[in-house]
Parts: sequence; structure tokens; C-alpha cells
Amino acid sequence: MKQLKAYLPILDWGRQYTRDAATNDLIAAIIVTIMLIPQSLAYALLAGLPPEIGLYASILPLVAYAVFGTSRALAVGPVAVVSLMTASAVGELAAQGTAEYLGAAIALAFLSGLMLLAMGFFRLGFLASLLSHPVISGFITASGLLIAASQLKHLLGISASGHTLLEIGGALVANLTAINPYTLAIGIPATAFLFWVRSGLKPALIRRGMGPRMADVFAKAGPVAAVAVTTIAAIVFDLGAKGVRLVGDIPTGLPMPTLPPFSLDLWAQLAVPALLISVIGFVESVSVAQTLAAKKRQRIAPDQELIGLGAANIASAVSGGYPVTGGFARSVVNFDAGAETPAAGAYTAVGIALATLFLTPLLASLPQATLAATIIVAVLSLVDLGALKRVFAYSRSDFTAMAGTILVTLGFGVEIGVMTGVAVSLALYLYRNSRPHMAIVGIVPGTEHFRNIKRHKVITGETVLSVRVDESLFFANSRFLEDRLLELVAERPRLAHVVLMCTAVNEIDASALESLEEINRRLSDSGVSFHLSEVKGPVMDRLERTDFLDHLSGRVFLTQYEAFAALDPTTAHIAEARSPRRATEPNFWIGPQI
Repeated sequence: MKQLKAYLPILDWGRQYTRDAATNDLIAAIIVTIMLIPQSLAYALLAGLPPEIGLYASILPLVAYAVFGTSRALAVGPVAVVSLMTASAVGELAAQGTAEYLGAAIALAFLSGLMLLAMGFFRLGFLASLLSHPVISGFITASGLLIAASQLKHLLGISASGHTLLEIGGALVANLTAINPYTLAIGIPATAFLFWVRSGLKPALIRRGMGPRMADVFAKAGPVAAVAVTTIAAIVFDLGAKGVRLVGDIPTGLPMPTLPPFSLDLWAQLAVPALLISVIGFVESVSVAQTLAAKKRQRIAPDQELIGLGAANIASAVSGGYPVTGGFARSVVNFDAGAETPAAGAYTAVGIALATLFLTPLLASLPQATLAATIIVAVLSLVDLGALKRVFAYSRSDFTAMAGTILVTLGFGVEIGVMTGVAVSLALYLYRNSRPHMAIVGIVPGTEHFRNIKRHKVITGETVLSVRVDESLFFANSRFLEDRLLELVAERPRLAHVVLMCTAVNEIDASALESLEEINRRLSDSGVSFHLSEVKGPVMDRLERTDFLDHLSGRVFLTQYEAFAALDPTTAHIAEARSPRRATEPNFWIGPQI
């Protein structure tokens, strides 16, 4: 039963489900449903799909996640970035509006779901950590700018296509003379209204005496108000006959069960985009879920989240939808509205299902400009260009990765952008770990502590070289360690002992072990003994399974002070006799390294 609960979290929280929790979940579901209806329609159009597909992707996936997911507040469904990636991937295989395009989108959701499930069952959630935060932030910022730019054509009532910022910008400029004034009269006020609703409506209602909870509900209903007003305007003024593009007829009824096209050629073409969508969607979902869980001292299981998102995507595929993931904005709304369990998502699914049954006929005259305004307002909240300045001030290498991801995504499209981000993340990881920080350390007078000679007033001896390496030792940095140690030894002709201080070494792989053996051999040949100190238990356990310790020219010391006292007792005695209060310089330093 315990293992079953691990794969079916609903068996855990469901046993403790109370009437109060159900009430809070229902209230949250109502608020999220109001927000999700226009978003689902808008994101489906962003993905190049009929608007009803967005509604279909917001029903069964929410139920599936409620069964398999671990986050109490994550709201699953169509999101802007995944919609853009879907359009980019499927647009290369079929023309929008065709059955082949829809089939490819369904296959993409199914394939993404299978990949997420496989990653979850094999506990590969840690792979997401290989994507650095600056790269993810850069990709989302660039995607937000691309999405906003791609929706300007709907606000202006012109035709403009492209996968990069230059292509979209060029197409917009080329067609400016064809702007439809009626579309512009709908799109610009709708965008301004939604921007004001996002930041100004709730405070305004509270100032007028409305309670915070009710004011929040009205603020979240802002997009619904924009949809209603612009739809009525389109009907009253017959805007469709004046060139304003409308959503058109939306089929009424629940989605019918379907299966993706099982074409090996199609699946092969979608494999890489599906993997990228899976990873990006998972990273975004887990980041949001962990942030919200921490606020209530809850926890999520990343590997089970993979299974939950995988089940949601497969549910989306079999109900005729496209890839989904946890959305930041709606999850925050769900959390703030008081959702206590994943059941809130299931209740939201019921609300969306009712909308597909009864509300879709009312949306036929909805201007596409309103949906474009909804998208623009939503995605611009994801754009964080200020992060470039913050990251630049902290880390030049992370800034390079972030700026490079933004530029490549804007200049070459989302797929190349995210692949560049992955490559840059891995390259930075390997580069940083291939050149670990190494410090020559000495003893702080009057203590048993050893610190960097460049940062502290310490005492060292001429016959003992103590070196601290601040990284685990593996294939990428083993040669650097070997070269650096031998270089330091060559600079000290009177040296008799080298002590490698392993305080920060959590692992030594086979390549690093060979380097340690080579260091030991070359030092021994030159008459220098090689010692280790402060080796952690798990690392020592592995070393004892080899013959390295049998051939070690020196010893393994429990502490660095023990090594120093044994190898250079005269200097150790001097250091012990001196009081740090008599030192002319402070023996401490506030900095990133100790």
C-alpha cells in the first residue's frame, strides 16, 4: 500500500479530505475556471490549433494530474511557452488548419507524455537540474518576447508570420499599410484594459470597500469581461463584415476519445521537440510547485511529478488535446484562491467541461484580437530583462549563458534556442568543474583551522605543502588537479610533503583515482611524500576497495591539523604559541570562498 501511495498520491491526501478542504477547492476552481477559459482558447490559437482544442486540453489532463501529481496547488493546462514550441515543431510538418497538423499536435502530446512517464519511472528528475536557472530564465524571457511579437498581427488585423523576431518584425513592417482600424479599435483598448486589471483593479475594489477575496475574484474575471464586451461589440457593430477576424463556430460538446497517429516517421520527427517540451515543461512546473509548496511547508516528489505530468499529457492526447504543463500564473491564482488539494484541478476540469457544453456557441463572435491581448498581457509578465543586469553583476559566465540563450532564441527560434541553452548549461557545468578552486592553506595562529594563504594571516612551513581542493574529483578535473599540484611542487625545491586536504571532496571517480596514483608515483620519484587529510567516509570506503592506499607514499590523516603537527612539528608549535590577538592583520575574511 505504501508503494501504491507513492505512485497514486490521491490515496494519501484523499483519505484526509474534509468538507472545509472541498469548499476551499471549489472556490479556487471557480476562480481558475474563469481565468482558464479565455486562456485556453488563446493558447490554442497560439499553437496554431482550433480554439476548442485548448478547452479539450484543460479537462482530462487536470483530472489525470489530480490522481498522479503531488503538488497541492499546481494548475495544469495549456501554457504560452509550450504552445509556442508546439507551433514551432508541428508547423514544420503540416499546414495549420489541416487534419495532419492536429494529428501531429496530438502525437506530440502523447510522445511527450511517454517520455515524462519513462523519466519518472527511471527517477530521472535530477536531469532537470542540468539546466541552469539563468538559461531557463533567458529562454522564457525570449519566448515571451517572441509570443508577444507574434500576436501583434491580431491586434493590427494584418497577416504576418515568422519563427524569429526578425522574421516577425519584418512581416509586420511590410504589412503596416493593411492595418484594419476596427481590429485596432478592439485590440488596443482590450490590451490596455487587461494590463490595468492585472495590476490596478483589485486595489481599486478594495479601496471602495470590497473584501480582498471578492476583489481577487473580480480581478481574475477581467479577461472574461473583456471577452464578453468585445463579443457583444462584434455582434452589435457586425465587425466580422468589416474585416475583424472572429473565432468562428466552436463545436459544442465534450471531446471524443481519440488516438494519435502511429507513424514511425512522424514520431521520429517529433522526438526531439517532444523531449525539449518535456524538459522545459517539467522544469517550469517543478519550479512553480516547489515555490508554492514551500509556502505551506509541504513537499513535492520531482520523480512523481514527472509521472503526473506524463499522465496529464497522455490524457490530453487521448482527448484530442496538445502538450500541457503546470502554468505559473494560474497556479499562483489557484494557490492564492485557497486550493488545498489537487482536487481543485479536478473541479476546474468540470467547470471547463460545462463551458464546452453550454458556452461555446456564445464565443463564435469573439474577436481574435481579444485573445491576442490576453496572451500578450500574460506572457509579458514572464519577461524579466532586469535579470540580465542582476546576473551580470554576480556572474559573467552565467550572464553570457543567459544573454546567449535570449539572442539565439530571438534570432533562430525556440527549438534552437532551448537546445543552445541546454548545451551552454552543460558546457558551463563542465568548465566550472574542470577547473576547481584550489587553495594553498596554512594554519591560523592559535587555532587548529586552516585557511587560504591569500585571504588570511596564516603560518606555513617550507617542507610541507597543504592544498585544499574545493570540488569532487572526476574525469573532467583530474588532469587539472594533477598538473596544478606538480606545478606547485616544482616551485618549492625544499618540499618534503604534499597534503591534499579533501574537505570538499564527495567523490573520486576512476579517472581521478588514476590521476592520484600518477601524482603519488611522480612525487615519490622526486622524493616527496603524498598524503591525504579529512577524507570523507564514503570516499574512503571506495579507496579501500583498491590498492591505492597500499602504494601511497604518505599517510591518510583524520584532520589537517593532525597532518601538520606530524609532518612539521616545529612550525605547528610556533603557530600554537602565537595568539591571533597579536596578529597585525585580521584572521578572517568575508567572501565567497573560505
